[in-house]
Amino acid sequence: MDIFLYVFAALFSVINPLGTVPVFVGLTSDESIQERNKTSLLTTINVIVILIISFFAGTYLLAFFGISLNALRIAGGMIIVTSGFALLTGTFSKHKGMKNKRVQKDLDKREKFSLTPLAIPMLAGPGSISLLITFNQKYQNTTEIVWVILAVLAVGLATFIILRSSHYISKFLGASGINAISRIVGFIVISIGVEYISAAVISILKTINI
Repeated sequence: MDIFLYVFAALFSVINPLGTVPVFVGLTSDESIQERNKTSLLTTINVIVILIISFFAGTYLLAFFGISLNALRIAGGMIIVTSGFALLTGTFSKHKGMKNKRVQKDLDKREKFSLTPLAIPMLAGPGSISLLITFNQKYQNTTEIVWVILAVLAVGLATFIILRSSHYISKFLGASGINAISRIVGFIVISIGVEYISAAVISILKTINI
């Protein structure tokens, strides 16, 4: 159960579905309630599939590219930290590439956006993918893997509920409320990233007997 709570908290903080609410509201403003619900469901399914593939394929990707776990932890930690700073400074959408003019032009023409940009990169971005690859190296027995998958599914369920309720959340919290929550989550995300970097550095120092 400790594994479930840890993975859920870490993954939910990095994914930060609340930070996606303004983007989701903007993209689905012209859709009916049924269409918005369908988009929420498809986005959630895409996110879950991407995260589970990242978890199980992580070991093979590391082996194929010859990347050590400590290198992945440092790189992933840096990505997570920058995501956290983006949340703290209110530049999350820009950090995810959503302010790029070409991306904006593509969004205007796109009929369905459950895969991109919502699932990738807004939700299942580099931070969450690297986090899952790290979990793959850390949790390897059957029981631990089951707990990780359950945590991923729980994060998916929470994401679905938030996206489905996004228009109500946006009206209730307003832009300032969502901003405040995102900044709090940003601090947690930075802490997670720093923890991964420090753990990797300590592990490297131990191997060279310093």
